[in-house]
Amino acid sequence: MNKKRCVSGLLAAWMLFAGMASAYASGGEEPAAAAADPPQTVVQSDPAANSADPAADPSAQGTPAPRSGIAEGAYEAPGGDDWNWKDDPTVKVDAAADPSGALSLPCRNAILVSTDTGEVLYEMQPDVRVPIASITKLMTLLLTFEAIDAGKISLTDTVPISEHAYNMGGSQIWLEPGETFTLDELVKAICVSSANDAAVAVAEYVGGSESVFAEMMNAKAKELGMENTHFMNACGLDEENHYSTARDVAVMSRELMKHETVMQYTGIWTDSLRGGETQLVNTNKLLKTYSGATGLKTGTTSGAGVCIAATAEREGMGLLAVVLGSPSSAERFVAATRLLDYGFANYELAQIPAVQGMAQALTVTGGISETVGLTTTAPSAVLVKKGQGAQLSAVAELPAQLAAPIMEGQKIGEIVLSGPQGEVGRYEVTAKGQVDVMNRENAWALLWNSLLTG
Repeated sequence: MNKKRCVSGLLAAWMLFAGMASAYASGGEEPAAAAADPPQTVVQSDPAANSADPAADPSAQGTPAPRSGIAEGAYEAPGGDDWNWKDDPTVKVDAAADPSGALSLPCRNAILVSTDTGEVLYEMQPDVRVPIASITKLMTLLLTFEAIDAGKISLTDTVPISEHAYNMGGSQIWLEPGETFTLDELVKAICVSSANDAAVAVAEYVGGSESVFAEMMNAKAKELGMENTHFMNACGLDEENHYSTARDVAVMSRELMKHETVMQYTGIWTDSLRGGETQLVNTNKLLKTYSGATGLKTGTTSGAGVCIAATAEREGMGLLAVVLGSPSSAERFVAATRLLDYGFANYELAQIPAVQGMAQALTVTGGISETVGLTTTAPSAVLVKKGQGAQLSAVAELPAQLAAPIMEGQKIGEIVLSGPQGEVGRYEVTAKGQVDVMNRENAWALLWNSLLTG
């Protein structure tokens, strides 16, 4: 048995014997995975306190120790898989709202977003730059699945393990230099157990090195408009100038969710690697305790506090709750639950009704074509306050006819969507094609073409 795994196993056994209920690891997620002769899950020690201030802007902080901090990798309670964070007597789960009407959230930063439309339903300090721990791995996964979709790599590829990946601290699956895993296995380790070593190994495989991969992460963040985000590593361990915001995490999360395969990984509760020797238990306890939970990612370090980007879906409506800087693992689940409950209780995804006055095409005068087709930017469904979906109405505002020339994509009119409290939205109706003016040159061209085609 590898010495590193053996020491970890002994530490886990000692902590369980001592009755230490909660555990973090550095830069990872909650239950860390471990390889051992009998299958087991590693439990890592919980720090006495988080000394860093996760609400502060990293640019204003002193220089932290490189790759330092508590990792989120292990969060195991005495009850094992049957443990429910709602039963933790140290967590206050009542009083979901304060008298002012604002949600009472045990965290520093938060945002609730519709995954269907991108609309922000609730926010609390969403643009403050903070460390985000293993939430970082969402960008690692995004670049990985973009490379897969582009045909550059495949989930069946064999990924080598470097000395650098082996030396990652925090939550891990105890990779060994020279060991090989498929990309599928490493992605599973990242999504389920938030393994830092797996994240770095994947980053090296996709980018050639972790430093080059970090440059790719920053380029993607800039492309997505994540103006308050900067990455220094692929796994989320605390490092100077490694930060993001709740709003940027939401942007990154929604972009990742476009790759539907990812959700198949983030929704796994338990699995194993190395023929059953390494047990994986998902760090996102909402998968077991929240109705409709689908993923997405957790994270904990001393600098970031305890974090989660949690997704859920009910009755066809999807929500994303981002929680950063909670004092404890249980409290991040409380915060995420309150956000998701708020969204599902107050909003619904409603189908846009039949549009009155909408036409598939309009008559064109003075053009080489007598009609032009129409298309619209109107979505198939919109987010509205609960109970208002059945009261929506839609009307198209269009001219009776058009005069050439008409350019493709030219705005022709609008669809006005209204609800019981007034206008809900306006959506452009545009030309689906181009219609040139009928002049002598075009007339001769049409005549010649008709003769040739017969």
